[in-house]
Amino acid sequence: MDSQTSQSSQASQSPHPPHTFQVDLRGLVDLLSHHLYSSPRVYLRELLQNAVDAVTARRAEEPDAPALVRLHTADGGLRIEDSGIGLTESDVHELLATIGRSSKRAEGLRETRSGFLGQFGIGLLACFVVAERIRVVSRSARTPAAPPVEWTARDDGSYTVRTLDGPARPEPGTTVYLTARAGAAEWLAPGRVLTLARDFGSLLPYDVRVDGEPVTDLPAPWDRPHPSPASRRVALARHCQEQFGFVPLDSVDLDVPLAGIRGVAYVLPSAVSPAQRAGHRVHLKGMLLTERAEQLLPDWAFFVRCVLDTDSLRPTASRESLYEDETLAAVRDALGMRIRSWLTGLAAGDPERLRAFLAVHHLGVKSLARHDGEMLRTMLPWLPFETTDGQLSLEEFAQRHPVVHFTRTVEEYRQVAPIASAQGIGVVNGGYTYDSELVEALPSVRPGTAVAELDADTVTAHLDAVDPAEELALSGFLAAARAKLDPLGCDVVLRAFHPLSVPALHLDDRAARHEQARAAAEERADDLWAGILGSLRGSAPRARLVLNHLNPLVRRIGSLADPELIGTATESLYGQALLMAQRPLRPADSALLNRAFIGLLEWATHGGSTQGENGR
Repeated sequence: MDSQTSQSSQASQSPHPPHTFQVDLRGLVDLLSHHLYSSPRVYLRELLQNAVDAVTARRAEEPDAPALVRLHTADGGLRIEDSGIGLTESDVHELLATIGRSSKRAEGLRETRSGFLGQFGIGLLACFVVAERIRVVSRSARTPAAPPVEWTARDDGSYTVRTLDGPARPEPGTTVYLTARAGAAEWLAPGRVLTLARDFGSLLPYDVRVDGEPVTDLPAPWDRPHPSPASRRVALARHCQEQFGFVPLDSVDLDVPLAGIRGVAYVLPSAVSPAQRAGHRVHLKGMLLTERAEQLLPDWAFFVRCVLDTDSLRPTASRESLYEDETLAAVRDALGMRIRSWLTGLAAGDPERLRAFLAVHHLGVKSLARHDGEMLRTMLPWLPFETTDGQLSLEEFAQRHPVVHFTRTVEEYRQVAPIASAQGIGVVNGGYTYDSELVEALPSVRPGTAVAELDADTVTAHLDAVDPAEELALSGFLAAARAKLDPLGCDVVLRAFHPLSVPALHLDDRAARHEQARAAAEERADDLWAGILGSLRGSAPRARLVLNHLNPLVRRIGSLADPELIGTATESLYGQALLMAQRPLRPADSALLNRAFIGLLEWATHGGSTQGENGR
């Protein structure tokens, strides 16, 4: 990096040679403010981190040393004092002239490394995102005879160092003074400083105050004693409202001692999309690290928001998110186990709360159950599925039906559900997220259960065949109807089924739909692609229009003698069956519906005269 020569100053006893910043300070400030940190607000976290680390370092050598951090606001500036380890003049040159050095590397402090939050050098210079000048006055607790030292730096890259006489800092510790840069005074305002300090430092282990106002609020909400479980739930619900803005359905304790984690997960009161990234609040050794940790929990646990404190997870360079490593992966699994155990406990001892939870978040539990056989077994009596018998659990549905039929799409279910139900076939709608996977996994947790995918052939096979003589008498009608629908890739069959009110049923399967899509693409393609698509033509079964011989309307249409009128009526039945199945209409289907509607109007308004006489 480019270096900028600092302005040297004289110590109180002897001159010092010029000093040099080992970094392009202006470039560093731009990097910190525009690329590393999400907001200037983090400057206060860096100050608190430095102060807390200094106190931790002193207490490692003097367990009875005072543990105080005081912030004072006045005249648009900020002063922060700590009773920490302090610095000598040589420490200042080593730690503040070379970015990346840390007081934690100093002699005698290696054994307490795990107790620190940040890096002193870069942490202090991060304050230049809001300050034009930083002044540090420090006295070393490790070298009591050393005089206080003053380090003053400006955002132009210059700094001075000098030793001081008199009572500038009579006790060990450090005082940092910030002078606001132009346009940044709001970040040093009393109200803003107090808000930020409480947000970042409410769980810090030392006595922190802003202008006399307490910042820390210990013990943490999840560790506080309460007279009863009910009063604890109320207190945690209040904490959730303060942190996330919602009242939770429930709370789940997150306690992983081996990973140094304590906290709580709050269950959202309303359903959310599995794709929505959750934002969790993570404290590192009491200091708020981030409010938007996304990788903390397994993907299936999208129905909770967490607040926790840890001393084991590794922060990224900006200390605003978590570093993805083996430790985080292990913590993620452990927290997932805590939430899973909570669900299992509800199933065993509090079914009413479980029902209330599943009414909102069954999708998250289904996501977990598809990968966890034990969870699927536990939740079988509780998870709701849409079936032809209504909303039921798979356990109850399997008790009613010897074969659990299911469809893979909502469209397939809508096609067959009314008819299958009338024929006594039980069907589960597997078209919703995770449902078909869970139905297919049913035999693994409920031995002896038969599961089968329901297709058009199965439905047709359950419909009653028409007497051969009656079908032969209708052969002319059926031939005209088939000729009309053949260009649409649809066959016509005659069956007898209930309910009588359904005149026709449109059945197809995914193979038939794929063939229809291929044929439609072939019609739109140029010669080259048409040839390629033509070579992919399959022998998949075609869609079929199943006419209900028991329906009075179908019987009347079957007695018509006019082939053109039979064709128009057949198109009408086809279109009505598509609409009943709630299938998306192709352009050819929309044109058919319009043509059939106009044709029937013409036939009706002309008293049964042939449509050919009216220009058709």
